[in-house]
Amino acid sequence: MSLIEIRDMYKIYNPGENEVRAIDGVNLTIEHGEFVAIIGQSGSGKSTLMNMLGLLDVPTSGKYLLNGKDVEGLTDDELSEIRNKEIGFIFQGFNLITSLTAVENVELPLVYRGMKKDERNELAISALNRVGLSHRLDHLPKQMSGGQQQRVAIARAVAARPPIILADEPTGNLDSHSGVEVMKILHELHEEGRTIILITHDNEIANEAQRVIRIQDGQIVSDINNR
Repeated sequence: MSLIEIRDMYKIYNPGENEVRAIDGVNLTIEHGEFVAIIGQSGSGKSTLMNMLGLLDVPTSGKYLLNGKDVEGLTDDELSEIRNKEIGFIFQGFNLITSLTAVENVELPLVYRGMKKDERNELAISALNRVGLSHRLDHLPKQMSGGQQQRVAIARAVAARPPIILADEPTGNLDSHSGVEVMKILHELHEEGRTIILITHDNEIANEAQRVIRIQDGQIVSDINNR
């Protein structure tokens, strides 16, 4: 069974004469354990597609099967539970809570899972250790560099060990050195068996993935296996 199967998916804004087809008849299959890059320019539809994959938005029409399960018709609570347990999100803008320390930011999704304090603290510290931030546990975001903040965001995404990592332009706000560090962490996660789906506009970053899917005007125009 494929991890992700999308069939004839559309996302249409302003239906009618001035409609915008952000997703225009996409068919896509992603297997367990793949490292996939979805690349396209601004406005190509790649971020809309990511929102669909991450259950952050719903298509106008089409099917989305996740682990063989049709997500259409699931309640908001059921979708939220899948997002919380199955998918780790990494965003370009870090999305850290400015008033919380690194370890508190990483713990936050674990709070929503109803984990006991000791358990979530242990998982958060372990996740920060693995991204090289054991010396920054009690620092606020403003006390850290952009690269360090992104590593906190990665720790937050992986602390609960979700099988899918969705990374939206994870190196977009970083200098080249920090970008290399982030990609190294994503490769390590992939080697551990996670499925990595990376959204980017950067060909160099995309070519680090096993498979590169290019999207343009809401349609997949190429799908290439690098190895």
